Amino acid sequence: MSASLVPAHEPPYYAVIFTSRRTEGDNGYGETAARMGRLAAEQPGFLGHESVRGPDGRGITVAYFTDEQSIAAWREHTEHAAARAHGREHWYEEYVVHVAKVERSYASG
Repeated sequence: MSASLVPAHEPPYYAVIFTSRRTEGDNGYGETAARMGRLAAEQPGFLGHESVRGPDGRGITVAYFTDEQSIAAWREHTEHAAARAHGREHWYEEYVVHVAKVERSYASG
């Protein structure tokens, strides 16, 4: 899970919202999730991510990108594609992905 909030950015930019329900047990999930977070942070156009998971296994991760090309490049990244395939087989009972264009963004403080 990310420790701090992703700051507001100058719109427009994009949010990829991944909502899921996990299977029982870790089964290597934690290590892979941490690796994907580090790897995503190295990708051009990546602005940050926030992630939460409840005790019932339901979770939401929102990743922010500058443009749709950056999202596509991350989706096609070899290691990320392998992790997604493994996740479909081993880590997720169900999931949904939404991609949204952010048109307004502001923060407190």
